[in-house]
Amino acid sequence: MTTSIAETAETTVLPTAETVKPANVKEVLAYLVKQYPLCFAADENVKPLKVGIFQDLAQRLDENSQLSKTQLRQALRVYTSSWRYLDATKEGANRVDLDGQPAEVIDAQQAEHAAKLLAESKQKAAEKRKVRMQEQRAKQQEAKTPVTPVEKKRPNKTFVKGSKPERATPKPVPVAAKKDVTSVQQSLTTLEPSQLAVGNKVLVKLGLTPMPATIQEVNLPDVTVQLGSGMVIKTRQDSLYQA
Repeated sequence: MTTSIAETAETTVLPTAETVKPANVKEVLAYLVKQYPLCFAADENVKPLKVGIFQDLAQRLDENSQLSKTQLRQALRVYTSSWRYLDATKEGANRVDLDGQPAEVIDAQQAEHAAKLLAESKQKAAEKRKVRMQEQRAKQQEAKTPVTPVEKKRPNKTFVKGSKPERATPKPVPVAAKKDVTSVQQSLTTLEPSQLAVGNKVLVKLGLTPMPATIQEVNLPDVTVQLGSGMVIKTRQDSLYQA
């Protein structure tokens, strides 16, 4: 769960030119906070990142052998999925570049998407806490309850040699659900090869809901895109559609 950027950056030793290559995402984030303090933050002063920040980082760090593009993608994914970052992605707020200069203004659709991701992340965290508490209570109860031998029960059904066990009949998929999936698929327009260019706006299909994104890197059949929340992902060419 990526809820505390401060703990990530403050408790990690920052890599320098004399140190070894960052070994994990925490060290990469700490490095970015140190190198670009006007863009990245380790506390409540988190600001939304400029669309295309991955390309800017790749160019700035092109001669720095410490960080790979894979490490940068992973670090940006963790940073932009934190609760503080999603909460800062408000309608009308400015994104910032690596030097802290204002970039694009967040629109209503991007703000709504960030709010949705934040609510889902908090719900998952609450469910995990609930499960852990239930497991702890069960262990405590088990420790208090004396262990007694359990009589082995005999199976109720008698199978005849050569017969096949009955199989559960699969539940039919509701017709309405099939129609909803079909309608979503029919409403998407396939992306033409000429539209696979860096900076183009597209729709990326994640599950059943297409999301707006911007093409960051084209290496067919893989295409790297950045979602409205700032998260960078790599997907397949056939998962992209016209915006």
